[in-house]
Amino acid sequence: MAGVRLSNRLRVARAEKNLSQGELADLVGVTRQTIGSIETGQYCPSALLALHLAVKLGKRFEDLFSLEEVTS
Repeated sequence: MAGVRLSNRLRVARAEKNLSQGELADLVGVTRQTIGSIETGQYCPSALLALHLAVKLGKRFEDLFSLEEVTS
């Protein structure tokens, strides 16, 4: 989909819970690098992983992820 990207507040939500990237990764069954890549927008998580992250962080999906228009 041209013109939009998935933005996230994962880093903020993780910090609110005082979790490292590695600790969050362990909770959801991925690598620390995956969490880092999601936080920087280099990797777009599957719906299942995004929902799992929201549950583990005690947030709604909409609190963590949103669509952002990209202007070229």
